[in-house]
Amino acid sequence: MEELKHECGVAMIRLLRPVSYYQQKYGTKHYALNKLYLMMEKQHNRGQEGAGIACVNMKAPVGEEYMFRERAEGKEAITEIFNHVQGWEEASLFMGHLRYSTTGKSGLQYIHPFLRRNNWRAKNLCLCGNFNMTNIDEIFEKIVQQGQSPRMFGDSYITLEWMGHRLDREVERNFNAAKRIGLQDLDVTHYIDDHVDISRVLRSALPDYDGGYVLCGLTGSGEMFAVRDPWGIRPAFYYQDDEVVAVASERPVLQTTFDLSADQIQEIAPGQALIVSSHGEAKTDIIMPQKGDYQCSFERIYFSRGSDCEIYQERKRLGEQLTAPILRAVEDDTEHTVFSFIPNTAEVAFYGMVEGFRRQGLDVRTEKVAWKDIKLRTFITEAGARNDLAAHVYDITYGCLEPYKDNLVIIDDSIVRGTTLKESIFKILDRLHPKKIVMVSSSPQVRYPDFYGIDMARLEELCAFRAAIALLEERGMWQVITDTYEACKNSLTPNPSPKGEGNFVQAIYRPFSVEEINEKMVEMMRPQGMEAPIELVFQSIEGLHTAIPNHHGDWYFTGDYPTPGGIRRVNEAFVNWYENHHNGITK
Repeated sequence: MEELKHECGVAMIRLLRPVSYYQQKYGTKHYALNKLYLMMEKQHNRGQEGAGIACVNMKAPVGEEYMFRERAEGKEAITEIFNHVQGWEEASLFMGHLRYSTTGKSGLQYIHPFLRRNNWRAKNLCLCGNFNMTNIDEIFEKIVQQGQSPRMFGDSYITLEWMGHRLDREVERNFNAAKRIGLQDLDVTHYIDDHVDISRVLRSALPDYDGGYVLCGLTGSGEMFAVRDPWGIRPAFYYQDDEVVAVASERPVLQTTFDLSADQIQEIAPGQALIVSSHGEAKTDIIMPQKGDYQCSFERIYFSRGSDCEIYQERKRLGEQLTAPILRAVEDDTEHTVFSFIPNTAEVAFYGMVEGFRRQGLDVRTEKVAWKDIKLRTFITEAGARNDLAAHVYDITYGCLEPYKDNLVIIDDSIVRGTTLKESIFKILDRLHPKKIVMVSSSPQVRYPDFYGIDMARLEELCAFRAAIALLEERGMWQVITDTYEACKNSLTPNPSPKGEGNFVQAIYRPFSVEEINEKMVEMMRPQGMEAPIELVFQSIEGLHTAIPNHHGDWYFTGDYPTPGGIRRVNEAFVNWYENHHNGITK
């Protein structure tokens, strides 16, 4: 509903046969490019800012280019870059990337893949990923201390330089080994190309990183890899047969592209890498010991494609588990209640909710009440005009409920900022004159920012946080705010006190029940002049875990960040909020 943006989607293909094989069997030399295009289009929801592709042609003669890259900005980036791939037909390694920036930095120079060139083929590195590193400043300092002088500060660029540095050392190790056994000239080069150990490179480069990531790479000598963070925060899947090895951020993308069943696809495990050698030999290797089981639940609720068989059932269970609190909200009057959903991601949870009622013997009334109509045009700059347009992003089905007699229950997948509800949805739903609006979220209250690749990194953007702060202020509980600030500030010092660890922002919510915060959120989101009363119903934390039992990454809702960097960043976010918006509290 509020168009949360995920940072990235990845796609990779390694052909295991000569290009002539695919031309003869499939009738095209563009088999890999066609598959890469399809994989990227099927993940278009993961990238709104731009896209990029790269390839390696291992048969290119000396003196000709063998690593190619195309990047473009905008929503039509995929089409644009695939219009510029002439001459890529002989390549056998391909990489694709979709990007939405969560760092505030935009422009072509920030769009993946990133490319590091060298006259030694094995030292060329092309890198892309779905990641957000929470300690990139520490990695930057480490690189500087080694004598490097990076030209940019950003997790993508710094990661490229750090990985490239470790790849250089691996190439030099093999150079020395070749010399020790008496090899000369091109024989040295061939020895290096055949003996580069990507596992060694990854093991030396990644242990210092903190964050959620799937990091993908190609080398000029023909290696391909995809490695996943040891907490399992970001997802990655792969497929292998005797023709291809393919990687994607989502399982249904591989299923659709290669016409597969779910059990034919493997998930890259936390801390594990899929590595394909220059000779096309694929293996999985443990790069780092698994540090936890924190697969992101928001991926399942919101971002991942609902066509995945497991995700579809999980979203239905999320809806089904909300029937009891919904019945309480409408006082069991299902006869005078219409049930609906906010398009489009909440549709599956809606089906689960309706099934839940029918299992209880309740034949509820369902309608498609809300319609996604238009997008706000950014050329409108005047605030009043923009707000007026925002109020019409959604439209309604007139006449679908009896005015002033029927309740309206409408489910969405999440309520994060609350701006779309206030500026658009509540206003338009009120035109139906419902007796009461029950706004249902299939996820729990989003109380904490994300620092692993989703664009909600500021506390003040979260409606639940603003509501908790308002309650503390109204009740004169200023000390909770100032104590939290002091604790967060102390935790960021080089030598914090004994109590200097942990997510101290959790104290902001501790004095209040979910219901109290719900009521304050309604008060803050309610548009001026609205007639119908509003009640919020959220998924419980227990309900979340029951519906999505195998994905324990719930830091958005609980504040239980899986990494030290995430904890540090949330405390830092509170300090920034306090000093920028709330400094000088003396009450």
